[in-house]
Parts: sequence; structure tokens; C-alpha cells
Amino acid sequence: MTAVLAAVRERYGPPEVVRVTEVPTPVPGPGELLVRVRCTTVNRTDCAYRAGVPRVTRLFTGVRRPRATVLGTEFAGVVVAVGSAVDGHAVGDRLFGYVEGRFGAHAEHLTVRADGFLARVPDGVPDDVAAAATEGAHYAVAVLRRARVAAAEDVLVHGATGAIGSAVVQLLHALGAHVTAVCDGARADLVRSLGAERVIDRATEDFHADPHRYDVVVDAVGKSSFRRCRRLLRPGGRYVSTDLGRLAQNPLLALVTPLLPGPRVVFPVPVQDPSLPAQLRDMLAAGTFRPVLDEHRWPLSRIVEAHRYVDSGQKTGSVVIEVG
Repeated sequence: MTAVLAAVRERYGPPEVVRVTEVPTPVPGPGELLVRVRCTTVNRTDCAYRAGVPRVTRLFTGVRRPRATVLGTEFAGVVVAVGSAVDGHAVGDRLFGYVEGRFGAHAEHLTVRADGFLARVPDGVPDDVAAAATEGAHYAVAVLRRARVAAAEDVLVHGATGAIGSAVVQLLHALGAHVTAVCDGARADLVRSLGAERVIDRATEDFHADPHRYDVVVDAVGKSSFRRCRRLLRPGGRYVSTDLGRLAQNPLLALVTPLLPGPRVVFPVPVQDPSLPAQLRDMLAAGTFRPVLDEHRWPLSRIVEAHRYVDSGQKTGSVVIEVG
């Protein structure tokens, strides 16, 4: 049996629980494709699953030990084998996609469902860009849909340089909203290039004290709270976070605050919309969406360093792992 390299972890914990070792080459079943991975990423989602936090998620991933030993949620690669009952895909196709729940992208090969969250990589789009185009974007779409952001609304985005936040800024700009971005001042030019009209330097200003009022506040890093951001919102304004919040308060507040006067909390539950991969493909091809890539990147053999870096909270956009 042939083998491939993969980043394996057999228990929850810090980055050091991950080790790169050989695993059997996966075999595509009916309706599946075998993809040789060229690039993947390590993102906040991967690190949360690696650590098993919040602990409630272990009800779905394995209470004592993780059921999926090879992590990795997004990838770009080339089809090297096609299972039975597959139409519309062939060996040699360049694909990118998202496999949260199934996982497996932190490996030289993975199997994916031919009807899953994937699309062909547009001509002229490099593998690293395609690989980083799904995780942040699909969370960003969930945020905007749940908050029902409309054109010309004023939106503040906290954490505007992360994978989710940078995607939110770009999608808001395309929608016609007015975006204020909170980030390090050194990255102000970056977020302006993504579509932000105002920038608040989090190193020198407390955005919670901003005198401006917003229709929506997006906490794309989950490091604030509705209590602290409430004064920033207009009557009827919406606070949306990508994190459960302290004591899982955000889903609970999303149930309670709509019953009360004033601003409210909405909580995005991302779903893998089957139409979204094609939309992302078209946006990549047109240049209307471009995932931000961190300047640091590692080969698969050094993926533990990438986990440490993402855990540090210092990354910008997505951290790419070069596999092929």
C-alpha cells in the first residue's frame, strides 16, 4: 500500500500534539475525487479543532479523543483519480474547496465528494490564493447574511486583517456599505485597499470610545462583547461576532435581545451553501475578492510552527502551507 505524508494529531492539545508522518494514501469511493494537495492553510478553525475548544464542540468531534486525526479545512490541488459515479470532473482538474467536518487537507492527498464545497481554480489564480479563498469567505458570507447588511449602511469591522475580517471588508465594499476597519495602524493601507473608508488604529485608540454610531458592528476575532459595543450601535443596530463569547453568551443574547428595545445580537451559523463555491470562483476570476495572505508560510513538514504562529494571534489573513 502506498503512503503519503500528513499532519496527524491523535489527542486534543497545543501545537505540539501535531506530528507529520506517513499515512495510507486515501482511495476515492463512489462519488469521490482523489486530490493531490498543492496548498492548504492553518486557520483559527483548524487550531480550535486541534485544541478541542470550546469543549462543547467535542460532542461532535469526539469527546475523549478526536475522531478525525488529519485536520485541514481548505485546499487547492489537482485531481489525480476519480471514483465511480462521478460526472463533471476529470483527472488533471485544478480544484479548490472547503472540507470542515470531513477534514483531511493537511496531507499530500485527500478525498473529497465530487458534489461537495469545491470549484475549479480560475485560470491565472495561483494555488496559494485559491487555497485561502474559502474558510474566511464562507464565515464572512454567514455574518453578512445573518446581520442583513444593506447598501449604504455604516459597519464597523473589528479584526479587519484576519481571514474572516478581510473577507468581510471586501464583501461589504462590494455591497456598497460604508466600512470602518479596526486594525493595527501598520496595516491601514491594506484594509483601505480592501475597501475600508475609515481606519481605527487599535494600538493607539480604543474603538469602543468611537463617537460614531453604526448600523452593524462585526467582531471578526471574537475579542469584544455586546456589552462593550452596544453604545456604538444605533437603535435597531446589530452586533455580530464570529465567536460564542464568554460562557457562550452570544447565541443566548441572539435569542433574548430581539425581544427588547434597542440594539440586538445576531449570531451567524455558517452553512455550506452549494452555490457559494461557484460565486467565489467567479469573484476570484474577476478580481473582486482576493484572500489576504500572511507573509509567513511553511512547508507541510513544519506545520507545527504554523499552528504556533496562528495561536499567537499575530497573523494577517491566511497562513499558507505549501504541500506540493
